[in-house]
Amino acid sequence: MKSDIIIIGAGPGGYHTAAYAARQGLSVTIIEKEHVGGTCLNCGCIPTKALCHDAEAVEAATRILGARPQVDFARIAARKREVVEKLRQDVETLMAQPGITLVRGNAVLAGGCTVSVDGEEYQADNIIIATGSRPKMPPVEGCGLPGVMTSTGLLDSSSLPQQLCIVGAGVIGLEFASVFNSFGSDVTVVEFMKECLPPYDQDISRRVRKAMEKRGVKFVMQAAVSSIGQCGGKLQVAYESKRKPGLTEADAVLIATGRAANTEGLGLEAVGVATERGCIVVDDNMQTSVKGVYAVGDVNGRCMLAHAALMQGMRCVNHILGRADGIRLDFMPSAVFSNPEAAAVGLTEAQCREAGMDYAVRKIPFRANGRAVADEADGGLLKLITGDGGKLLGCHVCGPHAADIVQEASALMAMGCTSSQLYGITHIHPTIAELLRDAAE
Repeated sequence: MKSDIIIIGAGPGGYHTAAYAARQGLSVTIIEKEHVGGTCLNCGCIPTKALCHDAEAVEAATRILGARPQVDFARIAARKREVVEKLRQDVETLMAQPGITLVRGNAVLAGGCTVSVDGEEYQADNIIIATGSRPKMPPVEGCGLPGVMTSTGLLDSSSLPQQLCIVGAGVIGLEFASVFNSFGSDVTVVEFMKECLPPYDQDISRRVRKAMEKRGVKFVMQAAVSSIGQCGGKLQVAYESKRKPGLTEADAVLIATGRAANTEGLGLEAVGVATERGCIVVDDNMQTSVKGVYAVGDVNGRCMLAHAALMQGMRCVNHILGRADGIRLDFMPSAVFSNPEAAAVGLTEAQCREAGMDYAVRKIPFRANGRAVADEADGGLLKLITGDGGKLLGCHVCGPHAADIVQEASALMAMGCTSSQLYGITHIHPTIAELLRDAAE
């Protein structure tokens, strides 16, 4: 079978790219060995957000009732599965549109313009690898014990652990810590670094941690996990923090220490596709070391976010068509849907300082905003960083609607907006987004 493009992997970087290419009149063969939708839909962003939604409802009920309501976790887990199944069917429908052929099976690069799928050969002028990533397990004794799991395993669980230990205070670790704390679990987070959310601005990271500690989540920072064992029906996580040994007990342990690109079994070495530190090396058009072979999303390691994969896929198709585009891959917003929510785009204050840049910082507390006070969200913070001529360099937010506010800032930054131009944009009142304009004053 011959098509214009072969895409390996039907996650966000695959199915969005296939749909975009088909709209441009190209024929696409997309190959998937498991469920369509990838990690994001099946065991990542979407099921986690379903849990976040229910956790918010529990927190709201707790405020109104004055006591935490009884949580039926099996019912919550069932709703999460329904959400995933519905959206998976939507992707199946999208992949059935004219111009797209969905093939089930294991894809291997067979040289030239050929991909082999379980013995059947498919050809295309261009190949896009979008195989995503998987949870990465650290070399710690006891990681294979029952009850020690990755985010995929915890999302599959229909029972609520009374005690949950989370190893890693990145995006995944904090979202699960927040959710399970809301549902009533006793949560302890063990993190190797000095602060949680290492890539985020420290003012935001610290505020998120402090707010979660206030809600009862325990953090052990600068702690290296040495082993995980079993004793009396409990899991025991041993660690060393600031040269002192420590131990925490749990019914379940979540390992949230990063992700590894899915490059195994693709035949990359045989066709000469270069890799570095386990990821496929690409240029700014997402083309690999082999002409006509591209890689998008987590597998290239540039930015492990679903929306990054989507935009990289569009860049691939545009390059294949010989079209220039205005896609700004250098402005990539991100968000943590914990309670409180956090989001960021652009440079942090530390990055500006290390680069020796001239910059200005404006911090606006949420308590200065009427809507935030009415929404009991006055503990948040918005931080806007500007450079020469008031150019927007970064926006960092902790609090409700953080992702929405950062999304606006991201759009303005991509258009080269200055703080004075931002201040001249009318914002709806009363909204928390008014804080962004206030920061530009």
